[in-house]
Amino acid sequence: MSMTNDVHAQDEVEVDVVVVGAGNAALTAALSAHEAGARVLVLEAAPYAERGGNSRFTGGIFRCAHGGLEDLLPLVVEESARWSESVTVEPYTAEDYTKDLQSATQGRIDPDLQDGLVGRSLETVRWMAGKGVRWELTVGKLIDPDKIPAGERYVLPPGGALRSYDEGVGLMEDLFGAVERAGIEVWYESPVLDLVMEGTTCRGVVVRRPEGDVVVRGVVVLAAGGFESNPEMRQRWLGPGWDLVKVRGSRFNMGAVLAATLARGAQPTGHWGGCHAVPLDADAPPVGDLRLTDKMSRYSYPYAILVNAEGERFVDEGSDHVWMTYAKTGQTIRAQTRAWAFQLFDQKTLHLLESRYSTGTPVVADTLEELAELVGVEPRALRQTVEDFNAACPDGGFDAFRKDGVAANPAGQPAKSNWAQPIDAPPFVAYPVTCGITFTYGGLRIDAGGQVVDVAGRPMPRLFATGEITGGFFYHNYPAGSGLMRGAIWGRTTGARAAEVAAAARAGVPA
Repeated sequence: MSMTNDVHAQDEVEVDVVVVGAGNAALTAALSAHEAGARVLVLEAAPYAERGGNSRFTGGIFRCAHGGLEDLLPLVVEESARWSESVTVEPYTAEDYTKDLQSATQGRIDPDLQDGLVGRSLETVRWMAGKGVRWELTVGKLIDPDKIPAGERYVLPPGGALRSYDEGVGLMEDLFGAVERAGIEVWYESPVLDLVMEGTTCRGVVVRRPEGDVVVRGVVVLAAGGFESNPEMRQRWLGPGWDLVKVRGSRFNMGAVLAATLARGAQPTGHWGGCHAVPLDADAPPVGDLRLTDKMSRYSYPYAILVNAEGERFVDEGSDHVWMTYAKTGQTIRAQTRAWAFQLFDQKTLHLLESRYSTGTPVVADTLEELAELVGVEPRALRQTVEDFNAACPDGGFDAFRKDGVAANPAGQPAKSNWAQPIDAPPFVAYPVTCGITFTYGGLRIDAGGQVVDVAGRPMPRLFATGEITGGFFYHNYPAGSGLMRGAIWGRTTGARAAEVAAAARAGVPA
């Protein structure tokens, strides 16, 4: 009998495992628990039309350790595999992955969580493939494959080479398809208000249903995201000005489940003043729009210069590959006047723009002075900035597909460590950008198996967590694709562990 039908006649329901959230982390947990024999219920705060959390808005990259194309090609759909003759993917070893995590987090990532993220990445991608998740190479995200000249091979960044087919939309379509085939029930418009506790033991959750509040008893897996959609919490934890930034993803990630769990004695951990924030089209909607998903992101800035309202450069646009810089560049833009800047291209690099730029309206002008007037920047300031930058650029050596070491060090400006070319081929093209927040870095402390830890450092019985509600993974910066990977790894882990605990309880073994 459907649990949904039962609810109208009672205010309490019991299942083996209750999963809070319905994004990538939550649904992998639900599938894993079901695979282990548990009766599972998924609780989604959003209505059906907006289901899928932040995951549905993502570009779908999953950063996994692998041995190169030979590991990836068996996973990808035929449509993507045909580009294997036009791309190169070097192996991405566990050592490479660890180095990138250490660099991005300035060595602060929890060592046990780091080991799990790296060591279980490829096996989790393969497990998801077995559940029906489709995969593709990221060549179409970074450059139009048809623009790769005959005989040339595009070098994909090895850590960012794999994504879910059709990005986050395809990922959630595949995961919900798997959930439906498994017969796992999902309640929509069912936000969780609180946890049901006996001391430090979690017995279930309180859910606000349209017809009234319901207690759902079972082993709990929290996968409800962070607090990035809550302006009050952003201002409180991230600092002044963060209440006004644009939100790239789900409007339902209000931090309510995170706050309720902390109030019940869970331990906070991680970088509470840090977040994943990217360059976003200045005209993007204030919160994520499912008609656009991530199509308002603006990530081709390594081939441009970023200029603020004062007409000045303020960041090294080429410090690394974009997948190692994009998540911190939004924060740098937010710190500028009006949280605003523009990416300035000329005709030499315009062909390198991602296809997502087609959703924007560029500002185009034959002269820098005219362009400055159009974007609202003082013309002499922009002219001086560009001339000083151009004078510092070396001749030749530009290679769009690799860190080319072609650097500029203009006096009074930030260096540009790679891809430094003069901006001197009109018409000039500008894309105004602002800061778009994706998710927050502070969250619940979990152990290596995903069990929530209390303020005294003790695992909280029958309570697990995965995804963006957890902390201890990311600090300061973020390697692209490691968030979805984190959610899936600990989704799979916590679902299986929660099912084990539920089975033991049925057998009379205390939590």
